[in-house]
Amino acid sequence: MKIGIRYRLFLALLAATGTVVICMFLIMQWSIDRGFLRYVNTLEQQKTEQLAEVLEETYAEKGGWDFLLEGSGIWRSLLWRARAREIDSDSLEEREKRQGRNGIPPSNPPPSRYSRRFEKRVVLLDEQKNILIGPDKIPDSLDLRTLTLEGRVVGYFGLLPRKKLSDIHQLRFVKQQKLALALVGGVLILVSAGLSYPLANRLVRPIRSLAAASNRLAAGDYPARVPVESTDELGRLARDFNLLAATLEKNEKARREWFADISHELRTPLAILRGEIEAIQDGVREPSQAAFHSLHSEVMHLGKLVDDLYQHSLSDLGALAYRKETLDPAFLLREAVETFRGEFMRKSIAMELSLPAEGKLSIFGDPERLHRLFVNLLDNSLKYTESGGRLEARMFKRNGEVIVDFMDSAPGVPDSERGKLFDRFFRVEASRNRSTGGAGLGLSICRNIVEAHQGKVEVKPSPLGGLWTRIYFPMEDRG
Repeated sequence: MKIGIRYRLFLALLAATGTVVICMFLIMQWSIDRGFLRYVNTLEQQKTEQLAEVLEETYAEKGGWDFLLEGSGIWRSLLWRARAREIDSDSLEEREKRQGRNGIPPSNPPPSRYSRRFEKRVVLLDEQKNILIGPDKIPDSLDLRTLTLEGRVVGYFGLLPRKKLSDIHQLRFVKQQKLALALVGGVLILVSAGLSYPLANRLVRPIRSLAAASNRLAAGDYPARVPVESTDELGRLARDFNLLAATLEKNEKARREWFADISHELRTPLAILRGEIEAIQDGVREPSQAAFHSLHSEVMHLGKLVDDLYQHSLSDLGALAYRKETLDPAFLLREAVETFRGEFMRKSIAMELSLPAEGKLSIFGDPERLHRLFVNLLDNSLKYTESGGRLEARMFKRNGEVIVDFMDSAPGVPDSERGKLFDRFFRVEASRNRSTGGAGLGLSICRNIVEAHQGKVEVKPSPLGGLWTRIYFPMEDRG
């Protein structure tokens, strides 16, 4: 049988509280035993003052300690006499009854259990500290009271401390205190049990919500969220879960858009090819050179689209192969510009290239991928810049970086859409007309190439009225 985390937490809290209560009970029990025993010994030490006075008086009357040889009766009578002095509140009748009518204590009073135990613990030494009454060996730590007569030391008197309680009234008192302490400990455990269960339930509730939301998320319910009710570790875990769910939801949406965009981009050239071929098969169109040229154009467009998709997937996965070397990016930019110069002239777009006049620029990169980068940016400007416009391409170095600018003329890009230019399949025109733009993968591939060279790219409005694309590459440290 598996025990849930709520009950485990409840039992853990209850066990911790029970352990504390038991330890407290044992410590208090030990403290009561020792403290009360010490208290009783202190009281008895105070009561021995009366017995010491009686011993001094008897020594003065008898002229020595020889009277102790008369038997145990005399010793018990001394104890009885000392005990009678302790009871100052007794009536005269009670005192006379104890001491006798003539004030002389009875010679052989009936011994009691208390007096016998007390008698065994009394220690009496003469002036040379020879043992008169007491055990053969006296502890060195025993506190001895000096007995004197007219300023002369006649002996020493002490009382061995109790090692355990034996009086029935004292034992009953200690038992009542322990019983009360046990009752308090039991009440504490019950109160702890009453508080631990709601606390464990409250601590486990967010975990149960997380578990339920995780099951929903695993089943494909990406909008699943959990409420954030605290700022502790569980609250941070809930926020992290919500962030994870939001990321998965966004990725799922992007995946669906990705497949929709791919199917859209592939469907158009395939539909054209199918229509052209069926027209030739049905005899509607003659298999002329123009027909074959149209078919070839669509196949080339389809091949370029598939190649872009492949290149983009490789760059997204980080599997695109880069063969980097030390190179001069100005040479690659000049080569790419010269390749497109004829196309720009046919569209009546003026092109201006500005490169550093002095010094050779040097970066560590892949010449093939950088050439692809410049070609994609030039192709993007060629497709979207209006006839009679202008493109300025320039490269310079600043603060240890190589900066490449592409600034073209109108039309521009709205501010709300400028941040989406590097998203795959994004084109500014809503119609997605293939005659004015490609599949929308060129700029996305450009961003991946730039980031693979530890650079960054940004877009902003061009002073010429169109789009300004700026790329930063770190210069190679020549040491």
